[in-house]
Amino acid sequence: MQITTIGLDIAKNVFQIHGIDAKEKVVVRKQLRRSQVIAFFAALPPCLVGMEACATAHYWARELRKLGHEMRLMPAKDVKAYLKRNKNDAADAEAICEAVRRPTMRFVQIKSAEQQGQLMQHRTRDVLIRQRTQIINALRAHLAELGIVAAQGDAGVSELRAIVADDRDERLPIDARASVIVLAAQLEALQTLIGSIEKRIKMQHRSNEASQRVETIPGIGVLGATAIVATVADPMIFRSGRDFAAWIGLVPRQDSTGGKQKLGPISKQGDRYLRRILVVGAIAVLRRARENPGKYPWLTQLLARRPFKVVAVALANKMARTAWALMAHGGTYRAPELAEAA
Repeated sequence: MQITTIGLDIAKNVFQIHGIDAKEKVVVRKQLRRSQVIAFFAALPPCLVGMEACATAHYWARELRKLGHEMRLMPAKDVKAYLKRNKNDAADAEAICEAVRRPTMRFVQIKSAEQQGQLMQHRTRDVLIRQRTQIINALRAHLAELGIVAAQGDAGVSELRAIVADDRDERLPIDARASVIVLAAQLEALQTLIGSIEKRIKMQHRSNEASQRVETIPGIGVLGATAIVATVADPMIFRSGRDFAAWIGLVPRQDSTGGKQKLGPISKQGDRYLRRILVVGAIAVLRRARENPGKYPWLTQLLARRPFKVVAVALANKMARTAWALMAHGGTYRAPELAEAA
């Protein structure tokens, strides 16, 4: 019998296959090793293949699409509703096969290798920044044990590094100096690596017209613009800017029933990296609004009624919707007074 739909549960080494025919009869249910996957699908006629959008899913989707198969990636949380009783690889593959045929199922756009490469730069920079913060905290803590404390910020870190590098400073015992010198060297190496990644990101930004347009939005810099454009290659997969903001996770969590709306804090679902960048950018805009309230009347009025962080999330939501509009319809950001004049 010819296979029409396959649910593929991927893993590091062992893959589970669940295939059905046009009459929804199970035709194949088997395990494959990683080296057998391509050969198995190459021998099949083109069919619909569903996978969960998890680690390595985009790579396998690109490879199987080259063989002529129709690939669909789905959020793992949406597939879970079709899982029967206990969880195992065979049950997961069956649930994927069932979910991929549902007309109301939401699908994830398959990323290209270039798109994933651009996002890897942001993820790598994020990891290095966390490591830099850990090194700085360790350096401060070790020196504080010896009574050496500096102010917060870059100036304080530079002061501590100067103390570590000064061999004539007798406040540091020999063994302590040998330890903190390693931390200072690691900190300098991380600074160099972060700078090199940021340089590549800026080069990509200058060569990307969509990224330059998104950067014109107040609160979205080079990092935010490049991350948004690299994450959303085709903005038309979202029906509106509201859907894009909801996908990032900048909308209230709902617990509504019986016709009564009950809204809570933001859901924390969606893309954490984009959400963090937008919220941090919104906080920077709010600080400028406090210094110059006449330039930001909407934010000034909202700050008078709502807490600071609530306003920051509301502004981040608005920034996301504006970014989607610029990517979908073109143009650059115009301040409200300029838009009204036009």
